[in-house]
Parts: sequence; C-alpha cells; structure tokens
Amino acid sequence: MVRVFSVPWRRILCPCSWGLLLAFPLLLPAAQAAKRKPNRVNLKSLSLEELGQIKVTTETKEPTEVWNTPSAIFVLTQEDIRRSGVTNIADALRLVPGVNVERVNGSRNWAVGIRGLGDQYSKYVQVLIDGRSVYTPLFGGVLWTINNVMLEDIDHIEVIRGPGGTIWGTNAVNGIINIITKSAADTHGGLVSTGFGNVDQDTESLRYGGVNHGLNFRAYGTGFVRSAEYHQDGQPAYDWSRLGQLGARTDWTRGRDRMTLQGDTYLGRFGDAESLSTYAPAATFISYAPTDAAGGNILGRWRREMGNGSDLYLQAFWAVDHRIGSNFGENRNTFDVDFLHRTPATRHQQFTYGAGARLSPSAVKQVQPADTFTPLQKTDAISSGFLQEELDPLPGKVSFTVGAKLEHDTYTGFNYQPNGRLLFTPSGKLSMWASVSRAVRVPDRVDEDIRVDIYVPPVWGRLIGNHNLRAETLVAYEGGFRTLLRPNFFLDFAAFHNQYHDLIAQGPPTLVPPPVPPFMPGTLLIQFQYLNGIRGATDGAEIAPDWKAATWWRLKAGYSYLHLNLEDKPGFTDTLTLTTLRGSSPNSDTFLRSMIDLARNFEFDQTIRYFGSLPAQGVKSYVTGDARIAYHPANHLELSLTGENLFQPHHAEFGIDPGPNVLIERSVYAKLVWTP
Repeated sequence: MVRVFSVPWRRILCPCSWGLLLAFPLLLPAAQAAKRKPNRVNLKSLSLEELGQIKVTTETKEPTEVWNTPSAIFVLTQEDIRRSGVTNIADALRLVPGVNVERVNGSRNWAVGIRGLGDQYSKYVQVLIDGRSVYTPLFGGVLWTINNVMLEDIDHIEVIRGPGGTIWGTNAVNGIINIITKSAADTHGGLVSTGFGNVDQDTESLRYGGVNHGLNFRAYGTGFVRSAEYHQDGQPAYDWSRLGQLGARTDWTRGRDRMTLQGDTYLGRFGDAESLSTYAPAATFISYAPTDAAGGNILGRWRREMGNGSDLYLQAFWAVDHRIGSNFGENRNTFDVDFLHRTPATRHQQFTYGAGARLSPSAVKQVQPADTFTPLQKTDAISSGFLQEELDPLPGKVSFTVGAKLEHDTYTGFNYQPNGRLLFTPSGKLSMWASVSRAVRVPDRVDEDIRVDIYVPPVWGRLIGNHNLRAETLVAYEGGFRTLLRPNFFLDFAAFHNQYHDLIAQGPPTLVPPPVPPFMPGTLLIQFQYLNGIRGATDGAEIAPDWKAATWWRLKAGYSYLHLNLEDKPGFTDTLTLTTLRGSSPNSDTFLRSMIDLARNFEFDQTIRYFGSLPAQGVKSYVTGDARIAYHPANHLELSLTGENLFQPHHAEFGIDPGPNVLIERSVYAKLVWTP
C-alpha cells in the first residue's frame, strides 16, 4: 500500500506525546487565567444538572429524561466526542463505562462488547443509527468500518447497558448503542473538516445545510484512509481501509407533525487476510486479497403529537449492502417498518403498543469451493408486536413499567421478551431503579447454513451449521441509581446478574466419510457442528462519576467489573468455545478523562485507560493514554493535535485468525474544522 506521506512518526511521537502530558503543570497558570477571563469561543457544554435532563429515546422510543429512565443508560454528547479527538465511533465508545472496545486487526475492525461475551462482530449488542438497526443476519453482528457516521453530525450517542428486547426485539441482549445524528435544523451553513496522521492518514468531511420554505436540509460527503498497524512477523500490512460516503437529510415540522427523510451511500475497500483451503491439491494458504463493500440506505420517520402525552410514531427504512472478499460475497436487501402508539395518559397509567416487520433477502456468492452456504439464497423475516404499560401509583415519585414483545423469526419461530422496571425518584437530584427482563439472540446464517472445509495436514476439518438451533436466551436482573450529590458532582452506578441459556458453541468432533469428489480417496474428514451447548451467569457493576472541579476543569471517570461463570451443559463438551467466551472479556477496565479550558482559546484534554487481560486472545492487561490540545483562533475555526496510545510504541488489543495478533500503534492526528 502506498502511504500518503513518509514522516518518521515513531521518532517524533514519543517526545511529542510525553511533552503534551508533562506540559500540564506548566499550563495551570494559564488555566487559572482562563477562569478569570472566559474563552470567547462558547462551545456547547452541558452542566451536570442538564446532563440528567437530556431527552433520550432508546429505552422506550419516546423522549424521556435521563433522570426518569429505569435502566443503565449513558449519554455520550457531541462535546465528549469532539474533545476526545477520536476519528471513529468505535473508539469514542471507549469513554462509556461497561463497554469494552478493542481494535481487532488495526484499522479494519473493532470488537465492541457490553457486559461480557465480546467478539469481533458485537454479536450480543444491538447497534442503531437514528433508530435503524445495522445488525446483519449474515453473521449476527456489526461491521463497524462500513457503518460510518460523520462525527460532526452526531448529536449524541445513547448506550443502554443491559437488555432491551421488549422495545427493540431480537438481538438486543447485552446492550443497545443508538447513534443519533443532529436534526437538519441544527446544521445550517457550511462545515469543512480535514485531518491527517500516521494511522488515520487522511480524513475529509464537507457539509452544507439550510432551510427552504420551512424544510430544513443538509448534504454531506465524508471519507477516510487508514493505514495498517504494526505487524510482528513480516506479513504484508494488509489491515488498511478506505471508505467514501455521501448522504443527505431533511427535517420538517408542521403543527403537531414532525417528519424526517434521510439517506446515505458508501463505497469502500478494506485490506484482508483469510485462511483458505483447496481440494486438489489438498493445501491451505493465506489470501491477502482485499474486501470490497458498497451499499446505502434510506429512512423515513413520522411522529405526531396528540396531546396529553399521546403520540403516533412510524418509521421505515430500506438498506442494501454488497460485500465480496477472497472467501465469499453477499448481496443483501433489508426492508423494515416500525409502528408505535402511546395512548393518552391518565393520572396513574399509560399504555404503549406497537408492531414491526422486517424482510431481508440475501444471496451469497461462492468464491472458494471450500467456503459456502447452504442454501446460497435465503430470506430472513421477523414480525413482532409489543404492549407496555406504565403505572404511576405515586406520580413523580414511583413508577412501574411492565411489558412484553412477541416475535416470530425465520430461524427459531416464536420468542417472547418480557420486562418489568421500577423507578423511584424521591427528589429531582436522585433516581433509583431496578428491573427484570428476558432477551433473546436468534441464530444467524453462519450458525445455520455455513459449510467450511479446512485442511490441517494430514486431515480435513469441516465446520457446518445446524438448522435445529434454539434461540440463545438471557434473563437479566439489574439495579442502580444516579444522583447529583452536589451541583458539581454527578454519580451513576449500576449492578447486574445475567443468566444465559443455550449459548451456541462448536460441538465435539465426529469422524465422517468424506464425499468423493471434492475430496480425494483416502481422505480423513473430521466434522464439527454448531450446537446449543453452554450456559452460565455473569455478574458485575459499573460506576461513572462526573466532577466539575472548576469552571475551567472537568473530570470524568468510569470503572466496570465483570465476573463470568460459564459452563458446558450436561452431556455437552466444547473446550474451544467455552475457553474463548471466558477469556475474551476483561474482568475490569477503567478510564479517567480530564478536560481543561485554557487561556487564549486553548483546550487541553487527557485520557488514561486501563484494560484487563484477555487470555483467550493472547492479550495482556495494559495501561495507555491519549492527549489532545486544541486552539480556536476564531469563533468558526478549530485546530487540534491528538496523540493516542501514548504509553507504548504498540500493544495488542484482540486476537485474529490468521495470527499472530496485529499490534495497535502509538499515533498522532492533526485536524482542522472550519464552519464558515
């Protein structure tokens, strides 16, 4: 791969990064001056009291204040994202307690998990962009690189730690991440953003918005080029990525009606490495052919407010995705419609009901004979209905929510997902909550339909899917509180006990007669099949303090603890999957953020992160830090320099096949944002 520039970054990064961190004591006098003379640049920053008053929609699909949300919800604001200096959504999620984020193979993919069971496809997490699910039934997960959002367009990110199946349905098991972009009414005018660095080599964004006869609109283009990370063994530096994206959004408000129409289209190419096998001759090799991806989506949403807390909500979207790599390709269309009606509230109760349907036809293109799906074409379908009641025996103090969703899907038939939630708000500065809920994850095409043959001399191994799998289930018990202890100190705490049943695992080996062809006579074939074979529990807690130490200095922190107790079901033995699940989530991780407003329109932000070991991924625990310094020479211009992973030249974060692990490098990134 041709690099955009050739600067000896490793020679200058270490002194620059430590210079940023060690400059902190020297900048304190300037910070005190900033306290006496506020910056002329008035960037949006919420007070701690306003933090609890943010309207969130993920927990119920209805706007609700954080204070009145009976779940472990965390809001990552636009200001949090901007001042972190990150260049992508996955890295921004490192700032959320209870969310584990690891780069899998450098610049190409991330493992994002919530409360354990993490893997590179985020299988147990429902990810939404403006309420549009980006969870693919192909492998039951998320491709973070192609689900790109222009960071300046994000209003906030809502993260629910814990299940949300009653509202969002299948696959909202361990948590929900909803990336919410700004209304077009908030993005009038132009914006130009450009950045470059040693890993994020080139990032460009352009946006323009306005209003015409009451119709707010914006259009944008964004793209990036990311280089490969550090390779240990002289392999080709394959883990690069390039993507370009265009999109537009319109918002219209008329009387009681609010309407949104938005869409995006993308085109990308990503470096890749795949272990592939051939039948004649029997051999295994590594392919470094890139993966090509293209697609787009269009979404429409309508909401009508009907008075007395009642409203109607209707959303529909169509998405198309095309991917082809060295092992196989897929074309997929997804059609989704979602309806909700919240009835007028009485003094002590309110009903909400809704229905939804999704149709997702796909066709797999076979590239290698040893990698295929049976059948090649399949249509995934889900239909659902739900009913929820909110009871207020003591209005403004105690509320109880009970509801359930009934779904029917292509893979497992009918599934139910009930929940009950209790909220106690004795004052406007304290809310406590508890909940019991059930959620399911249905099998995906890999679990049911895959057939992969791998040659490990002198024998062949075959992994096949299973059309008789049951849904994986979770029963979760949660509780927590959030409080404003003082006007300058906010605290959020949550604890949980999760019970899992029927987790899908790779079954024991079975010797089977190999078909001839494609195998040569005398071939030894050992077969593995996916089965529902693991059960167990996880326990843990998360705490997130937020302290405004001074008018010019804010500290945020997060700590999460996780204990896994998983085992094979009676009569089932699978060491591989069990070891992987046990050793792919950290027992603890923590972060501490410092955000300082300096004199003369400077900002100085630092983050220190600790991440526990992942034995199954060959990753040791590590501590690293990021630092960002920014300057606003004018009200509409920002210049920033960010250093990431400053404490080591490189470190491992997650395992990869074929190995060895790709190591994540120390990096620096410069950025300019102009809003003319």
